[in-house]
This record gives sequence, C-alpha cells and structure tokens, in this order.
Amino acid sequence: MIRLFTKIIKTGNRTEALGKADHATELLGEQLSSAIRKKFQGSLAIREVDAGSCNGCELEIIAANNCYYDLERFGVHFVPSPRFADMLLVTGPVTRNMETALKMTYEATPGPKLVVAAGDCAINCGVFGKDNYAIAGSVADIIPVDAIIHGCPPTPTDIIRGILQAIET
Repeated sequence: MIRLFTKIIKTGNRTEALGKADHATELLGEQLSSAIRKKFQGSLAIREVDAGSCNGCELEIIAANNCYYDLERFGVHFVPSPRFADMLLVTGPVTRNMETALKMTYEATPGPKLVVAAGDCAINCGVFGKDNYAIAGSVADIIPVDAIIHGCPPTPTDIIRGILQAIET
C-alpha cells in the first residue's frame, strides 16, 4: 500500500488541460440546458438503443457523458427503461433481430417522445448497407425520427448538438 501511495505522489497529476473545445461545448451545453428547462422542466431522460451498430457511436455517447463533456450538468441523464424516457437515442442500422425490439421500445416510451438517429449507420445503414441480408433498414424505416446526427462515429459535441436539435424541433 505504501508503494502505491509513493508512486502516486511521485507521478503527480497527469491529466491534460481543457482545450479550445471547452468554451464551444460550454456554450452549446448552456443552450441545451435552457431548452431542457423550457420543454422538460429541468431534466431530459434518454434511453439509448443499440440497434445493431459496431459500438463506435456508443463509445462517443459514453464520452459525452464523461467528466470532460458531462451531460448530467446540463440536465441530461440516461435511463435503463424506455418507460421513463423522454427521448430514444438510436445507433446502428436496425438488424432483423432488433427490429421488433426497437418497435416495442418505441411503443413503451411515453408520449410525447423524441427519437434521434445517431451516426451514419442509423441514418442510411452506413458501411453495413441496406442490401445486407441481416439489415432491416435504417432507423427511419422502422420508427419515426425527429433528428439525425451525422458522423461515423459522431463526436460528443455533435451528439450534444443533435440532442439540442431534437428538442428545438
């Protein structure tokens, strides 16, 4: 235990200083927070659904929720059940074995509900292609979509911007 503490003291703080993106993210976050306060009385509950992606978009969604971007401070939180969600954040092309699950998740989400398709695969099946035998189609082919987020994968800032776009429509 003493060796561990000694190493920690010798190593010191190795984190990087926040860059130029911090100011832009902060402004975007303030807009998001204001929109959430107006439309949702303070907090937005999101249910993230992976409909068959490569998990690149999920990594960026997790990054948007880490301490650098920290979506929680703007009033956004992720929920484990669609019954508590205000928004569905769907990634990946919809595979045939996820088609029914996505429809059931959409139906279980109370109205009024918002749906955001995150990533190129969710928008147009991306690298997987619509002619793939295992793909049922894009998210918009299965359920109604309110906003889209381009990118493969989209950056955390793009994800925040897409959530804001969905709220403002």
